[in-house]
Amino acid sequence: MVNIRDLDPDESASASFGAELRSTREAQGLKQTEFALLAAYSNSHISAVETGRKLPTLRFARAVDKALRTGTKFERLCREVRHQTMLEGFPEYVRYEGHAREIRLFESGIIPGLLQTRAYARALAQAAVDRGVITQEQAAERVDFLAERQAAIERTPPPVVQVVLDESCLRREVGGREVMLEQFQRLIEFARLPHTTLQVVPYSVGARRAFDLPVHLLTLPDRSMIGYAESQFQGHLDRESQFVDSVLAAYYQLQNEALSQAASVAMIEQVRKGTP
Repeated sequence: MVNIRDLDPDESASASFGAELRSTREAQGLKQTEFALLAAYSNSHISAVETGRKLPTLRFARAVDKALRTGTKFERLCREVRHQTMLEGFPEYVRYEGHAREIRLFESGIIPGLLQTRAYARALAQAAVDRGVITQEQAAERVDFLAERQAAIERTPPPVVQVVLDESCLRREVGGREVMLEQFQRLIEFARLPHTTLQVVPYSVGARRAFDLPVHLLTLPDRSMIGYAESQFQGHLDRESQFVDSVLAAYYQLQNEALSQAASVAMIEQVRKGTP
């Protein structure tokens, strides 16, 4: 068992959270068992977080703030912990995404997060739990975080959103038939919005497809642009004009190779009905 007295708060955000929680609890004269009752969490859970053996979730952090009457202090610390578990560059990207004027996305294999239904997102998160990558609590937090991102772009006026999906996004079943039917309906409704564009790159494009990995491009209120690209284990955020310009040019090429929006929606309808 980790000794909390040996934890270095500067070692990581999770260690800092655990050390701060223990310090605040003790400053209020609360024993761990007493605090566990106030926060409605088990004593073992409190101990695991305080010793850095368990990552805090937003739900837990909010319970801590309520029990200790600390405003949003631990919620803010928890967000720092969560950002450490994301790919490099992604937390900063999300902050920009929330107020971007234009959003351009390309995705292969899965529906991009901003277009996912809650059921689809839950199925992906549960698969990560089953693989032992995250805990059940972290899965719930992942879904909640995605909902926060989606809510951030549902504003007035809304951003222009252009999405290009590889055909594999439609063909790969996630969560079962009912989940996919709901997800297909979400895509169709998205395509009908006045500020959106949805296109599918069919398999027939082959090697002419411009990207092999997911791509995100944002146009900010000052008309500057940033690009974000990621692999399975690494993310890269870039504001350099040379990088952004090259990605944007490739994105335009990708759109030219993709089906029109009408043809893309027709393909989604075909896949939804199970027709070739």
